[in-house]
Order: sequence, then structure tokens, then C-alpha cells
Amino acid sequence: MSESRYDIGMKTRRSVLGDAHVDRASKNITEIDEGFQRYITENVWNGVWTSDKFTKRERSIVTIALLAGLGHEEELAMHIRATLNTGATRDDIREALMHVAVYAGVPAANTAFRIAKQAYAEIDAASKGE
Repeated sequence: MSESRYDIGMKTRRSVLGDAHVDRASKNITEIDEGFQRYITENVWNGVWTSDKFTKRERSIVTIALLAGLGHEEELAMHIRATLNTGATRDDIREALMHVAVYAGVPAANTAFRIAKQAYAEIDAASKGE
């Protein structure tokens, strides 16, 4: 029996965002957002993130640039933390955010760099056991 779109999407979501994040998010689902959560799992995590046209690293870089340019700070921080799972490096993200400065504006990039520095500081602290 083949896996459902939801199951494939959930595997992909976990591989990018990590089990801890997905478990926390799943515990917070209510009747208000249950349909939305199913939609993004089946269509974003199964549909977009499973395409073989980009690697997870490339998709991560594009996603971060778009989130930064659009000012979606919470999602940006989440996807910067997800680079631990996608293979996008700090150099990749720095270059993507420089593109944001040119094509989306310096204020958007300034905010994104602040968020990236904070996310990487948290990652570094966690890796040192702080």
C-alpha cells in the first residue's frame, strides 16, 4: 500500500524542521487550524518540498530569502534553524540575505540578519549545552 500525501508530507516536514518542532506544532493543532495543517502538510511539505527540481539545501535558501523579503520573521527563524537539516550553510544564508538587501530592500535584510544572528546564537548555545 502506498503512503498517503499526508504521510509523505509529514516525513518531509520532520526531515526539514526536526521531530521536536513538528511534535510541538502538532500538539497545538485545534479545530480552528486542523484543515490548514493538513493542507500545508499535503501540499507544501509533500508537493513543493518533495520535488526533485531543487535540493533541500537550494529550497531552504530560496525559502529563507523569500521569508526575509516578505518580512515573515517567525517563519524565517524557524527555517534558519532548519538549515541544520537541509545542508544550507551560514555562508549560503549570508549570500541569500545580501540578495534580499538588493532586491527586497535594506530594512528587510537588516531585520533578517538580526534574526539570523539570534537563531545562530541559539544554535551555537544549544550545541555547547548552554
